[in-house]
Formats: sequence, structure tokens, C-alpha cells
Amino acid sequence: MLLYRICLAKYADGLFASGYRARWNYKDQFVIYCASSRALACLENVVHRSGEGLNEQFRVLVIEVPDDLLVEEVLLTELPPDWAKASRYALCQPRGSQWYEARQSAVLRVPSSIVPQESNYLLHSRHPDFPRIRIVAREPFSFDARIKASDAGAA
Repeated sequence: MLLYRICLAKYADGLFASGYRARWNYKDQFVIYCASSRALACLENVVHRSGEGLNEQFRVLVIEVPDDLLVEEVLLTELPPDWAKASRYALCQPRGSQWYEARQSAVLRVPSSIVPQESNYLLHSRHPDFPRIRIVAREPFSFDARIKASDAGAA
């Protein structure tokens, strides 16, 4: 399975987990967020960067997950109706943390909060199988000027 992560070029040398809290993890849980497509990775970046810093140099990391690796999944039907709101991280963090602490798999598939029918993937950087997950390509990436436009009519 191939996954995609867009990051600043200066961080494209490896798969690094910051330990910052996010939608599916608590602080000091070292997970790496990836997307099922380049397009979703782009959209996630635009939303989470609030449109700021998009003129920097970026890379798309193409990440290979071996087919025999267990992938756990959080189904959309398991989540409350308002789980995707930016203010509702507390609804998702316990489930992601449970996966992280259990250490049963190195990969967790979750719905995207932006496009719930699409999937993001969390990589557990402290799991014994994590070294089997590898970057197979680093591609230059630039955000389209229409995405970076400060107002609707600018592009």
C-alpha cells in the first residue's frame, strides 16, 4: 500500500513524529499522519496550515507499507455525528490513543475529517514493525496559486 505525506522539504529526509497532540493522538504519542492520496494530503495541509506558509518548499513523501502489515481501522459508523469539527478532537483522541498504547499494529486507518469518505493513516513510529515502513520516493510539491490566493477572485 502506498501512502502520501506532504512536508516541508527540510523534513523530507525521514519519517519523523513530533509527539504533538492532534485529532487522533495525545501529546507525547509519536504518530505520523499520512493520506491515501496526494490530493487528500494537499487538502489536509491547506486546512491544517490555515492557508499560511504555503509558499515554502515542500515534498511529497511516497510511503510504502508492506501488504502483510496489519492495518487497524476506525470506521465512520463508530464515530459520533460531530466528530469532524475542529473543536472535537477529544472525541477521537481516546480511540487513537487506545490503538497507540495497545501496540497491536503499526498502522491505523481513520476517516478524514475534511472528506469523511476518504482515509488518512496514522503510523506508529514506536511500533516494532515501523522500520518495515519506508519512503520510496520524494517528489517536489508546490501548492497551486489558486489554493494560496488570499481572496476568491485573486486567481
